[in-house]
Amino acid sequence: MAPSPQDPAAAAPRRKVSRHRGEGQWAAGHHTPLNGNEQFKKDDDGLNVRTRIETIYSKRGFDSIDPNDLRGRMRWWGLYTQRKPGIDGGKTAVLEPEELDDKYFMLRVRIDGGRLTTAQLRVIGEISQEFARGTADITDRQNIQLHWIRIEDVPEIWRRLEDVGLSTIEACGDTPRVILGSPVAGIAEDEIIDGTPAIEEIQRRVIGNKAFSNLPRKFKSAISGSPLLDVAHEINDIALVGVEHPEHGPGFDLWVGGGLSTNPKIGVRLGAWVPLEEVADVHEGVISIFRDYGYRRLRNRARLKFLVADWGPEKFRQVLEDEYLGRKLLDGPAPEQPVERWRDHVGVHRQRDGRFYVGFAPRVGRVDGATLAKIASVAEEHGSGRVRTTTEQKMIVLDVEGDRVDSLVAGLEALDLRVSPSPFRRGTMACTGIEFCKLAIVETKARGSALIDELERRLPEFDEPITINLNGCPNACARIQVADIGLKGQLVVDEDGNQVEGYQVHLGGALGLEAGFGRKVRGLKVTSKELPDYVERVLRRFEAERADGERFAAWAARADEEALS
Repeated sequence: MAPSPQDPAAAAPRRKVSRHRGEGQWAAGHHTPLNGNEQFKKDDDGLNVRTRIETIYSKRGFDSIDPNDLRGRMRWWGLYTQRKPGIDGGKTAVLEPEELDDKYFMLRVRIDGGRLTTAQLRVIGEISQEFARGTADITDRQNIQLHWIRIEDVPEIWRRLEDVGLSTIEACGDTPRVILGSPVAGIAEDEIIDGTPAIEEIQRRVIGNKAFSNLPRKFKSAISGSPLLDVAHEINDIALVGVEHPEHGPGFDLWVGGGLSTNPKIGVRLGAWVPLEEVADVHEGVISIFRDYGYRRLRNRARLKFLVADWGPEKFRQVLEDEYLGRKLLDGPAPEQPVERWRDHVGVHRQRDGRFYVGFAPRVGRVDGATLAKIASVAEEHGSGRVRTTTEQKMIVLDVEGDRVDSLVAGLEALDLRVSPSPFRRGTMACTGIEFCKLAIVETKARGSALIDELERRLPEFDEPITINLNGCPNACARIQVADIGLKGQLVVDEDGNQVEGYQVHLGGALGLEAGFGRKVRGLKVTSKELPDYVERVLRRFEAERADGERFAAWAARADEEALS
């Protein structure tokens, strides 16, 4: 019988009862995919896409690629579709992915610890020239990225890379990404401990292992025994940095939960000292916590930093020890404050064996294939077979005899690779930007390079360390929140009322043991055209108002808004 009009059940709509699914944590039994990304990962492991690339897509062409492979699983092998030329930044968030996609790819070559032989570097340069229209960018995660890659060429590129011991595996995707390492590991005179054996063991255990190839999102790692803290440990999911334990000697201090993007967080210390031989165990434990307890319901909360923020360091350490390691970790000291502001190893430095390493600065990480090949040749001509990339978009040549240093420096400078760069060349970083990135709103690389030229011309006597980071969108690939001057790309209105490319300004961010995020002055945005004028103006005010020895970040934190505008 139907209920009468007076029946309460008829008067109110029946509420749909649904089971609360939590945050999509596997450890809580929530295995049902809660979004499209989790569904395609459950349908097929991203590592499996390589077979389809080699046997189907490279033979049948771009149009044969399954959409879930194209915009999903192919990232597991370092491939992103790049932005179609001619689409302005105002359409970035409006167009569908297939409208933004070009039929070419960015290919990221994975370089763990920044370690390269000159033979490997030459192969990357040759691949760039033959298959990537000469493009090559050194990233702030020690990788090298190429553009204009055709799907038809990918198997041959892989073959050439793998012949010299390189790979693109898990360079992108919801995976354990490249492991950052000190570029002078094992050679620096002041090194506390060499983390290279730990990086190699983590690679062996984790990379390409399907036990860790379906994470909630990307997982970023950093290991360094340098007192310069040269791997941006504060903004990685896991970081281990060198410390001297008063009883047990050199080892590593453990940090977790750092990351930037639109919700930045500085990593937290767990207060644990880890000996070298246990680093891989601890890394495997932390990445397993992320896999099992990480939030999978919403992509914008699917990074380890959110779990760490909710749990706190005490609970995180307890779960790591009790559920994953089966033992307690030793308490240990925090790292000491670095004595140097620059952490990029640019310049000429003595190695522990008496030879020298020479660090140099390209422009905003942008080089080209021919230049990479020439760097390899110049290094070899001066007795070196090893080069390194840094987390500051720089490079280093190792193992140079003292009587060959000047000649090497001259050879690098002839390639416009500065060994003694201005603060602006040394400190300016830029992400890929709108030229190739589908998320970008504004141009970055060319603008950063032009800004360097303008500042060198206008402020030739400026000699303070300064970081100027340009990002094409809010995602902070170029670390805008932790730069002295961070520039977040967006569309702004110029003085004539036109919508143009510009930047929101962050001031006074920093890494190091005084790490913190930059200050945003209310309403402070600059157009791209105004950018050199603005940076010059704020740096001149800094020079005029700073206290003796005061860094830009400290001045920016106390300056009034008028001085920063």
